[in-house]
Amino acid sequence: MSAIDLEKIYSGKVRDLYAIDDQRMLMVATDRLSAFDVILDDPIPTKGEILTQISNFWFDYLKDIMPNQFIGQTVYDVLPEEQARVLDKRAVVVKKLTPIKIEAIVRGYLTGSGWKDYQQTGKLCGIDLPAGLQQAQQLPEVVFTPSTKAAVGEHDENISFDEAAQIIGADLANEVKEKAIALYKKAADYAATRGIIICDTKFEFGTDENGTLVLMDEVLTPDSSRFWPADEYAVGTNPPSFDKQFVRDWLEASGWNKQAPAPQVPADVIAKTVAKYEEALHLLTK
Repeated sequence: MSAIDLEKIYSGKVRDLYAIDDQRMLMVATDRLSAFDVILDDPIPTKGEILTQISNFWFDYLKDIMPNQFIGQTVYDVLPEEQARVLDKRAVVVKKLTPIKIEAIVRGYLTGSGWKDYQQTGKLCGIDLPAGLQQAQQLPEVVFTPSTKAAVGEHDENISFDEAAQIIGADLANEVKEKAIALYKKAADYAATRGIIICDTKFEFGTDENGTLVLMDEVLTPDSSRFWPADEYAVGTNPPSFDKQFVRDWLEASGWNKQAPAPQVPADVIAKTVAKYEEALHLLTK
């Protein structure tokens, strides 16, 4: 990726931010992969381009639910043409926002850390659930399970809704919960028509200069969500996925302790992951 004639102001797990002016930023999706809050040494080729295309689709599809980060400009409006051509598929121009200091996680199915929690406590992040649920079973209703927003290299932690309200305020927490669930439900209904089950996802929100809640960062990508093929779904087993869960499963099986550095991911696992990302893009947007 060529040099960018803008000041880099932030480098996250996947995305880099560059200042344009006091109201706009350039957000660039790299090919870095983060798993268990650790950035892996091995990039996933073209991943940033695929994530950006999927996100852009969802931002447009969900724009009737709430405002989003876009201001109607492209990389060609803020960069020299040669740089813009290189970044066209992986960079977007967004408005500067004040990030909400929690992760907005929505779950429709019982799996991952939620399944482990349920096995131990009979609850999901403190939320009472019926007894006898199985792994990967659809939840009786969609649930909002916020988490802390950890710095790069640190782990997010699940928190209760009351704890989220203490961090960001009760009114804002209620609005975040309401919008996150509405976004998930509309997206899940659409994805079902394309043969994809959206098991769970994470949304990022910010507020603008007027205090309006705005959808930001990425939306319903293979990095922020668990996508399952509907035709291979069965209650009681963890379905194969379209997302980075493929890498997560390999890392889990490797015996890694989930602390940096991560083990080197084999080339065939990387290739299969790229193929899964591409398949998700095709099914959702074509």
